[in-house]
Amino acid sequence: MSSDGVVLSRDCEATQVPYGGVQVLPAGTRVRVTQSLGDSFTVTTERGEMMRVDGKNADALGRATPQPSAAAAPVEFSEKLVWDQLKTVFDPEIPVNVVDLGLIYACQITPVDGPAGSGHKIDVKMSMTAPGCGMGDVLRADIERKLSALPAVKEVHAEIVFDPPWNPGRMSEAAKLQLGLDLDSGSSLPMYPR
Repeated sequence: MSSDGVVLSRDCEATQVPYGGVQVLPAGTRVRVTQSLGDSFTVTTERGEMMRVDGKNADALGRATPQPSAAAAPVEFSEKLVWDQLKTVFDPEIPVNVVDLGLIYACQITPVDGPAGSGHKIDVKMSMTAPGCGMGDVLRADIERKLSALPAVKEVHAEIVFDPPWNPGRMSEAAKLQLGLDLDSGSSLPMYPR
């Protein structure tokens, strides 16, 4: 997705990609929306900075606040529901969700009982495409927030791990196709030699 320039209508908090630092973009800043997936926007400034803007600040971009998809009926907790929710978390630089990127290494669902009744604890082990990526805490928080909103979920913990290191071979076939990668042809990405 790419749009014409947008002038921010108000001051807007944004996260620097890929460093993870938070700063305020002042009202009047011209940005270009390059990605609008999940519940956030990726923009570039006229100075070439890439920034992630949370959906709660969509109005500053002249956009509607992203709404979670409305379910036709109450949804019961299931493993599929967890994986579907994980697929709503997107890398701000790559227009692919964290599941199809192969960033989710494990997702363990455990039943728990507590004072508020029974439910589920979800433990996620995830990685990043590069060890120095500052967006890890941002994506981890997205995962914890989104999974915590599921019915009957009592606790969520997402942990970033780098063993084994991520590589493009972990991506789903759909992600490879979407990104135009043919990793089975013998070609490889320069930073990930065979």
